[in-house]
Amino acid sequence: MLSRLIVDIFLYIIYDILVKSFMIQEVKMNLNSITEALMSFPEKLVQARKDKGLTQLKLAEKSGVSLIQIRRYETGNSQPNLEALKKLAIALGVTTDILVFGKDERGPEDELKMQFEAIAGFSEEEKKTVKVILDSLILKHEARRWSSG
Repeated sequence: MLSRLIVDIFLYIIYDILVKSFMIQEVKMNLNSITEALMSFPEKLVQARKDKGLTQLKLAEKSGVSLIQIRRYETGNSQPNLEALKKLAIALGVTTDILVFGKDERGPEDELKMQFEAIAGFSEEEKKTVKVILDSLILKHEARRWSSG
């Protein structure tokens, strides 16, 4: 019983922190989502490369994809095959989804995907705890959504 109370208190504190931080970030995220959804593969590739501070040459070296192909991809004169796309994504430290899909066309955000991947390595007991916390947050979110709408 005490552990359930601790979990509820923890959830309330986390929820309060998340709501405050998300309110500020939501406006930024909405603008970024619109921009990202309108970007083509070449634009996404260029943006991801620049975000990592790489030149085309450095990306070619890091990925094993030829410089000429990188230039063709970035100008839209060619599309990578799956193997090249995988190499580019690994070299850029992003998922292939980031390069290919718009924000609304794919699953959870990359940050959440990385967290879920980390959770996959947890013990079964730790996974159960995470599931209880997530279920509680989802229920709380749904209750607020239904009560305000």
